[in-house]
Amino acid sequence: MGGGGMATEAVNLRIPEEVRAVAGDPNRLRLALIELSAQVKDVITLGRGDPDLATPPHIIAAAEQAMRAQRNAPTPLAGLPELRAAIASKLHRENGLPVAAENIIVTTGGQEAVFLIMQTLLDPGDEILVPDPRYTAYDEAILNAGGKLVLVPTDHADAFNLRPEAIEAAITPRTKALIIISPSNPTSGIVTEDRARAIADIAIRYNLIVISDEIYEKFVYDGWQHFSIGSLPSMDNRTITLNGFSKSYAMTGWRVGYVAAPQDVIEGMTRVKAVTTGPAATVSQWAALAAITGPDDAINEFRAIYAERRHILMDGLRAMGMDYSDPRGAFFLWTNSASTGIHATELSYLLLKEGRVLIFPGTAFGEQWSGYLRISVLQPTAQIREALERTRVVVEKYRR
Repeated sequence: MGGGGMATEAVNLRIPEEVRAVAGDPNRLRLALIELSAQVKDVITLGRGDPDLATPPHIIAAAEQAMRAQRNAPTPLAGLPELRAAIASKLHRENGLPVAAENIIVTTGGQEAVFLIMQTLLDPGDEILVPDPRYTAYDEAILNAGGKLVLVPTDHADAFNLRPEAIEAAITPRTKALIIISPSNPTSGIVTEDRARAIADIAIRYNLIVISDEIYEKFVYDGWQHFSIGSLPSMDNRTITLNGFSKSYAMTGWRVGYVAAPQDVIEGMTRVKAVTTGPAATVSQWAALAAITGPDDAINEFRAIYAERRHILMDGLRAMGMDYSDPRGAFFLWTNSASTGIHATELSYLLLKEGRVLIFPGTAFGEQWSGYLRISVLQPTAQIREALERTRVVVEKYRR
């Protein structure tokens, strides 16, 4: 099943005007639901992707130490030299990427990294292949750079893994790059190593650049493994790897991301950064250095907590008769809600209005996904159980 399987048009839905007006714009739809949730008392948020766990103490201590020592002067545009070196070392050690410090740029979060990549890479009219469904911030960055988004279909039966044949079928003479997001937001699917190897062969054959978004790499479950496509032979000079600290270390608000890429790409991104945001916040970079050079105990604890929450959600959704794709990584369950007979946008609104639960509809990640919900595990177990009960009541009331 490629899409959500729901035929209802947004214009016919029982939703308020502020939601109806943005129903066809995924980014604005998410924002509208977030704004509505602020008006709901005792709302349980299972929509956003911001970790609810605490930033590890040694990271906070490093930030405090940097502030007390007045280490707060702006860093070089590409980032604190010590941090760039540590990131390069991590990527070489853990991901098999043959990069040096000069191949790294530190960004103000992952979203800035996406914007800088597109501004550097794309010329007007260039096409870039993007898996569907997807985190639609990519849409905005591509269009802002004058590029054209070309969607590559993925499907539930294949756990939303990328299919090499679908990629090859989408290539035209104007195709410049393709995006891999593994683990995926919103589907929690991964691109398996066998598929990554086949995709690399296609990229080499068609002379394509690969943008590999690996922001959720630390959270893979049930025996699945993360694999970096940039580690493959002949891929180091055509792969741009995007990552950051927000998800792995519960540092979303610290706003530190990074990109590893060939030198000319890093130089281009640095030129754009010079006339936009400047270097990332100095204190956040010192904190990130402590994160990447310190122990991984907290990450292992986070993973175990998220795994437990996943199973609670999975059991609860099955009890309601709702299926979901195999959640191999990340923080989400990409839930097939078509069995309710309710369009995802309407169902999300009803869950918020009557159930006091914020869940994003699949249409916030691509307009065709009207039979899906993206549900996050980023609340304590008691809250997740309560949210499931509230969801059950709403679904039973309105199921068609």
